[in-house]
Amino acid sequence: MENMLIKHIRQRSVGRAKVAHAVVVIFMEFFAWGLLTTPMLMVLHETFPQHTFLMNGLIQGVKGFLSFMSAPLIGALSDVWGRKSFLLLTVFFTCAPIPLMRLSPWWFFALMSVSGLFSVTFSVIFAYVADITEEDERSTAYGLVSATFAASLVTSPAIGAYLSLRYGDSLVVLLATIIAVVDILFVLLVVPESLPDKMRLSSWGLPISWEQADPFASLRKVGKDSTVLLICVTVFLSYLPEAGQYSSFFLYLGQVINFSSEAIAGFIAMVGILSIGAQTLLLSLLMKKIGNKSTVLLGLGFQLFQLAWYGFGSEPWMMWAAGAVAALSSITFPAVSALVSRCTDRDQQGAVQGMITGIRGLCNGLGPALYGFIFFLFNVELKEMSPVQPNPVSPQTEEKRVIPGPPFLFGACTVILALLVAVFIPVQQTPAVKTCSTRVMTEPASGATEIGSVHVSDEDNEPLLQDSSL
Repeated sequence: MENMLIKHIRQRSVGRAKVAHAVVVIFMEFFAWGLLTTPMLMVLHETFPQHTFLMNGLIQGVKGFLSFMSAPLIGALSDVWGRKSFLLLTVFFTCAPIPLMRLSPWWFFALMSVSGLFSVTFSVIFAYVADITEEDERSTAYGLVSATFAASLVTSPAIGAYLSLRYGDSLVVLLATIIAVVDILFVLLVVPESLPDKMRLSSWGLPISWEQADPFASLRKVGKDSTVLLICVTVFLSYLPEAGQYSSFFLYLGQVINFSSEAIAGFIAMVGILSIGAQTLLLSLLMKKIGNKSTVLLGLGFQLFQLAWYGFGSEPWMMWAAGAVAALSSITFPAVSALVSRCTDRDQQGAVQGMITGIRGLCNGLGPALYGFIFFLFNVELKEMSPVQPNPVSPQTEEKRVIPGPPFLFGACTVILALLVAVFIPVQQTPAVKTCSTRVMTEPASGATEIGSVHVSDEDNEPLLQDSSL
């Protein structure tokens, strides 16, 4: 019965799989959440009036840790059962908490935390794109997907802030719910399956081992492949501050820098527009001119500058300038994803992209909790929040800090470490040079057997993906 349901879901689609399908799915999912930026700040403060930054960090932390735990399993299953079924699953559960924002804030935040089990849409989307693109065009496609994420945040927070001010939060939540439902229906009725039937049929019925589902096993495998180890450490050190920043920055702008709701929405729009240009035109140009590794290093350099500016900046114009630099730093992750995809066999894109997304999920758990704790240590708290006016801070009640944003300065230090690690990533001269295994292994109960493999020497066979039974 379950197999028939999955088969039925796959067959309900229109045309061939295209990057455009991935772009639409990502845009609608994050557009719906972008609309809730301003209402969520209000609901968060109303629900947790004490230690708002800390509670926000804990909520995002639980969500991110659950994402880390589930990402390898979902990625591996999508390699066997296809991408469409898991796109439907991840989009549905990621958007499920939205209607509860006005119905029950406590249940909203609880379900949002638990939804981290399925908040891995990006890993399935990147595997989807890898299925239908060639290596030489994959970095551009990844940049387009990442730019779409930025584009979804260009107008949605501003629209959400305007509608919330004019008509109330209930209308914003209703609109976000409608867009989420449309996104689910789009995946169900329009998005085609990207994984070829031959790959699915050859893998169908093979067991998914605990080694593939265990995120810590994935991390242990990373250590056996020096190139992928360096890439994953770079991702961890660079995304840890980014995840913490994303979870608390809008609260920080309103509380410490005194941005109004309209200014916050405008800030998000500016960064989003610049990110679109950076992840499409600039990324493509840099990949051709200076190569994959140099692009990653340049993106990390922009991130370091941006975080240091956030940490020491105390005036609104400093935040706007640092935001422009933040947009330039957005080229890092698509460049890293393209680098990872080049060292991965075609039938294991989901597993490896799931591993990278799992590391990002771990950062999504640790980063917000760490930032919230640092804000708590330095007594940076929300006093009052108005949906219309910024929170005025009087010099008599709030003394000037030497470092207004201590968590951002901590993040700059981790990015320095990421830069030092990324320097040692080997440069791949041609797409044919791979650091991952060139064969697929299975682990039946009677012993290990090779399926459809081309004989290679032990020296040429890297250990990262040897244990994958796909």
